[in-house]
Amino acid sequence: MLGVNKRMLDQRLKYFLHVVFWAYMFLSPMQYLRGTGIPLVQYLMNCMSPLLLMVVFYVNYIWLTPKYFVKGKHRYFLIINTFMVFGFALLLYYWMDFTHEMFQTSPTPRRTPDSLDIFLIFVRDTVNFIIFATAATCIKLAQQWYWAEKALKDADAARIDAELSNLRNQINPHFLLNTLNNIYALTAFDTQKAQESIQELSKMLRHILYDYQEPRVPLQDETEFIDNYVKLMRIRLPNSVEVVSKFHVLDKQADVAPMIFISLVENAFKHGVSPTEPSFIHITIEGDRKHVICDIKNSNYPKAEGDHSGHGIGLQQVQRRLELSYYQQYTWEYGVSPDGKTFHSRILITPKRK
Repeated sequence: MLGVNKRMLDQRLKYFLHVVFWAYMFLSPMQYLRGTGIPLVQYLMNCMSPLLLMVVFYVNYIWLTPKYFVKGKHRYFLIINTFMVFGFALLLYYWMDFTHEMFQTSPTPRRTPDSLDIFLIFVRDTVNFIIFATAATCIKLAQQWYWAEKALKDADAARIDAELSNLRNQINPHFLLNTLNNIYALTAFDTQKAQESIQELSKMLRHILYDYQEPRVPLQDETEFIDNYVKLMRIRLPNSVEVVSKFHVLDKQADVAPMIFISLVENAFKHGVSPTEPSFIHITIEGDRKHVICDIKNSNYPKAEGDHSGHGIGLQQVQRRLELSYYQQYTWEYGVSPDGKTFHSRILITPKRK
């Protein structure tokens, strides 16, 4: 609705500027007429010059430029304009000469113009017509370029929204599948913990249902969502796994793209836990309106060579969502330590505020 209103306002402003400009052009003959009691017929006959300029302008603006110039038919565009410009210049000369003769009031006979005078007058009028034809063409081309550029940007924005929506739809089943698998494993040996897990899952689903569709959500809500996930995952972990999560939201107005970090947190629990050796997962998320930092460090227990589950989909989704949501507004450093025992991921988002 806002875009429609803005376009209507632009159209009204365009029409207003056209009216003001041509009102000035049609009133301009008054500056060449002296005294009072000027006959209306004399004024109207002196309006022939702005009238022909208007015809040249709108013939080019409405018809010649879009029909011939834009479509690459430059030869027809130039031929028609040439005949029109020279024809109007010749017509205007004889018309203004006729007007001067009709309303000549001085007793002194008017000097008959020589060939040089006629040539200079003809050149002057021709140049004026060419200027208005060129101006009309440039304005029309600029308008078409503007609307084409705007349509391209709108189409690009729609494509990005569709791709983001598709990525989010991929995250939902991926995240739910992992979570339900964890709850299913709990039901086999601890019903109480399974019930607690379902309760935590319901809180997370509420976040997905009500906040997930927005392009940005409060950082506080997103950290609560991740905190619920960490609690859910911690229930089934052995005591040998150290899980530390720290969330610092320094500004209630801080926001972030929804569920943009959850894949990294999932990977930390998926690849950072060993059933036999001490493990650790450290998650820190902090931010304000100027920056958001997600820092995750975990022990690294890579999958066996024969295990092809996942195929790195989580990391690919994070990369693509960062590109679409925060293009040139983020840095992401991640990798395995030289000894291969620790994986570290750090995302810094510095969103541009309007």
